Amino acid sequence: MKFNNKWFKKKWVSYTIATCSAVILYMILSNISGLFSIIKGFFSFIRPIIIAIVIAYIFDPMAKLLQRTVFKKIKRESTRWKFSVAGAIIIILSAVSLLFAALIPQLGDSISTFVSNIGGYIDSSQKLLKNLENGGGRRMFGFDIRGLAGFGEKLLDGISDYFSHNMDTFVSGSVSAGKGVFDTVIAFILAIYFMIDKKRIIAGFSKFMSLIMKEKTYKNSADLFERCNAILIRYISFDIIDGIIVGVVNFIYMVIAGQPYSVLISVIVAITNLAPTFGPIVGCAIGSFILVLVNPWYALWFIIFTIVLQTIDGYILKPRLFGESLGVSPLMILIAIILGGRLFGVPGILLAIPFAAILDFVFKDYVIKKLEEKRSQRYNM
Repeated sequence: MKFNNKWFKKKWVSYTIATCSAVILYMILSNISGLFSIIKGFFSFIRPIIIAIVIAYIFDPMAKLLQRTVFKKIKRESTRWKFSVAGAIIIILSAVSLLFAALIPQLGDSISTFVSNIGGYIDSSQKLLKNLENGGGRRMFGFDIRGLAGFGEKLLDGISDYFSHNMDTFVSGSVSAGKGVFDTVIAFILAIYFMIDKKRIIAGFSKFMSLIMKEKTYKNSADLFERCNAILIRYISFDIIDGIIVGVVNFIYMVIAGQPYSVLISVIVAITNLAPTFGPIVGCAIGSFILVLVNPWYALWFIIFTIVLQTIDGYILKPRLFGESLGVSPLMILIAIILGGRLFGVPGILLAIPFAAILDFVFKDYVIKKLEEKRSQRYNM
């Protein structure tokens, strides 16, 4: 039996299709958590390959720069590209190694000092809160703070009990971290092969796409890929620069203010600043927690400084770095962060803004234009 347009004009066919679509949609929505689990499990299985592609993608601009400048006199293209890849790997790994060599001793001292003194910090903070609760400072700025002090004391007790009774959680976390390190090593090796065979992979993929697509569709797809690539490269580069600037400014403030753990907290602030929207809040919360155990006033001034710094970063620094090329609505960014975090974890949160920007321009420049063309053809406009 052959189906033609006459079938779809019959009411029972339309009703059947609508009913089946509604049932399928209901089944998808009722099992959405299981669907997310399947997708998450699949991406967890291919995680080393995804990490390898990301590493190769980050290293590629440096390799291209070396190919155009340092190794441009090498005549054979394949040899020139291999030297460029090796040079990019050496330069980036050397820079990261020097950074860690400068930071790790100070980070190690800060962490060891903090861990060794955490018991004393908690005891002193509890004494201060008890004094406030018992009447040593019932009112501050016109507010009764005894309830707040009692809450703070319970919070500190809970933190102390958590660290003392959840060592098995830290052990399992260490095992997961070890697995993550192993996956990263495998991914780094794969990334080298991806970079060396980059032209062959791209040529094969382009040939395949040109065979299965119409010429116009293929050209539009190539243009889409180039624009997506430009957005991702721009975002990753300037986001790293922005994080470094925020971390350095935070370090300078803490040194001038004489606050402890300046290196540790500044590194945390710089790393968390890479994540949009929620990252600065997390960095501020971690830094405040560390400082409040030493001196609550340190934490208060740190929070005030972070609010000022993030305001300047959000309204002055980031617009100058990113320009208008990544301008997307806050609602779209929030949705992208939530979905990216649920599906891909931290990488999904970090890349939420560029993917939101890509979806935004795809919708405006391709979907809307396509619908407008169809409408003009339908009404002969």
